[in-house]
Amino acid sequence: MHRVIMNLFHRPTIRSGMTADPRGQFRNARFVSFIAQSNRTTLDTHLQEAILRSRKLLRQAFVVLLAGGCAWVVLESAKAFSMF
Repeated sequence: MHRVIMNLFHRPTIRSGMTADPRGQFRNARFVSFIAQSNRTTLDTHLQEAILRSRKLLRQAFVVLLAGGCAWVVLESAKAFSMF
């Protein structure tokens, strides 16, 4: 029973800091240092904010198109009434 418990909770040793970490590259100190020194602009990865911004932009575009369509109908109607 003791061997089974030890095998379940066994943590492999890290050799020379070069082991592949399943949590990603951001655990590698050299990679983090490179990113910090390169001064690259960060990408906005917050998806919810991006979705809200795109919905707002689409809503504004729809309002502009609707107003343009109404103005076009009014102008065409005015032209038609002026003919009579």
